[in-house]
Amino acid sequence: MANGGPVEHGYPHLDTVRAAVTALYRRLSYDTVQTFGTSVLPADVAFCDTDDLHLGAQRVAREIVRHFRLPDARMIVGFKDMTHAANVELTAGPEYFVELNDRFRTHRRDIGAALAHEVMHVYLHRLDLSFPSVRENEILTDTATTYLGAGWLLLDAYREHGEASQKLGYLTPEEFGYVLAKRALVFHEDPSVWFTSPQAYTAYQKGMARARQDGEQPPLSAAGWAGRRRYARDRRHAPAAPPSQPGTSYAFTPDSGGRLRVSFPCPTCHQRIRVPVRGRVRARCSLCRTVLECDT
Repeated sequence: MANGGPVEHGYPHLDTVRAAVTALYRRLSYDTVQTFGTSVLPADVAFCDTDDLHLGAQRVAREIVRHFRLPDARMIVGFKDMTHAANVELTAGPEYFVELNDRFRTHRRDIGAALAHEVMHVYLHRLDLSFPSVRENEILTDTATTYLGAGWLLLDAYREHGEASQKLGYLTPEEFGYVLAKRALVFHEDPSVWFTSPQAYTAYQKGMARARQDGEQPPLSAAGWAGRRRYARDRRHAPAAPPSQPGTSYAFTPDSGGRLRVSFPCPTCHQRIRVPVRGRVRARCSLCRTVLECDT
């Protein structure tokens, strides 16, 4: 959290951001990502100065938990004098303790942004999705928060007034704008109408320009000769996937070893669950902990 200090600009973490989006699709599947087509709405996380501080923070936390479909996760929100904007204690659940910086007592409209980042930590923890270093993991968290519909709050918390500045998260404003633009191009959603910060709107426009540049690049342009040859070889020798049964949401695909696996959506959170084809299967959704039994 930058508070009064200089705000970093540009795209210094762009490679990690792109890797984070790729990791999100690989872990969740395309179908699950598509269920996040609607972002968190401003009315759902609005926080009036006359609202009770703790009750209001709990209400906003519940709304963000609902958005990320964590039905058995309960956020207990407190306030503490500390350097960072917020912190969450990652445990087995279902209760998670979130501490917010004391400055949010008087900057209540940014509480939703801070809680979105911390709830995403819980979401990724349950998915067992992480990057090696702490900084890369924080970039993954910001990217996932933004791409799955709550990160516009983080960009809207970026403000500069003369020498004073404020920014939440580890991405630069332009990188937040880039991820928001990537999301907007996929879901045909315009988050700029929700911004209250003019600097956030400018960063979003710059990010959109960069995102559109990506679409103008030829496929595998950055892969190099060896990467393109490897891709062509993998396509040539990949086993054909049997078609899924019409009228069902089950899909049958071979894994890297050629063994057949079946994937189907969790009835609670819609995450795709992938298990071997081997008769009666009992599986637990890693996200919402729902236990499923089916015949494969």
